Amino acid sequence: MASSHPALLDVRVRAKHFGPRHVLDALQLQLRAGEIVSLVGASGCGKSTLLRLSAGLDRDFRGTVRLDGRVLDEPVRDIGFIFQEPRLFPWCTVAENVSFDLGRGGRGHARVAPLLAEVGLAGYEAALPKQLSGGQAQRVALARGLFTQPRVLLLDEPFSAVDAFTRIKLQELLVDVARRHGITVLLVTHDIEEAVLLSDRVLVLEAQPGRLSEDIAVSLPRPRERNGAPLAALRAQVFDALHAVQAL
Repeated sequence: MASSHPALLDVRVRAKHFGPRHVLDALQLQLRAGEIVSLVGASGCGKSTLLRLSAGLDRDFRGTVRLDGRVLDEPVRDIGFIFQEPRLFPWCTVAENVSFDLGRGGRGHARVAPLLAEVGLAGYEAALPKQLSGGQAQRVALARGLFTQPRVLLLDEPFSAVDAFTRIKLQELLVDVARRHGITVLLVTHDIEEAVLLSDRVLVLEAQPGRLSEDIAVSLPRPRERNGAPLAALRAQVFDALHAVQAL
């Protein structure tokens, strides 16, 4: 990625193996501050693995992760991670889940209520996860991801388990929250429309081992029209790139 702006997150993977399986190879990923970038590719091409390396959750690889020029060798609060499932603690209230970084005593922290209001859950502080819908639970997960005030937010297919209407609302919420907080976002998705709708760039990975095949810029202004011709053209471009690496 050529740019006059320095990378906020710079991930360089010379090689990553799971036993004899070569998962990632000669892959460089750079994100500028404020970007939303999507990773797409076939199942098993290493997208989620790359996300975990970027988060510092897996250090068993040859390469480096740098945040604003500083080499990272462990998870840091500046990088948040949101999983495919909300992974809320069922014995904790919504407020306790959001502020879990501080332990259960953090439920009264001043950031909790504003974050819940921001994700559309004002007044849910005392609710338990079993009282929430799937979409509401993922909103709590997003609020929890924002609680530590990260500079980078990594999301691993966060909307794949919700219905189509909820997914649309959560997609719009993610873009709004990212812009408002000035957060850099790296999103793993299997949804081509989601990738071009949300992102400033779409990275296409080939498989066996995972390498960066295409870096597709999405220069459309926001808000974007889901059914507009420009978005359709970009969907086709990403589709062709995935077809080229035999992901489809």
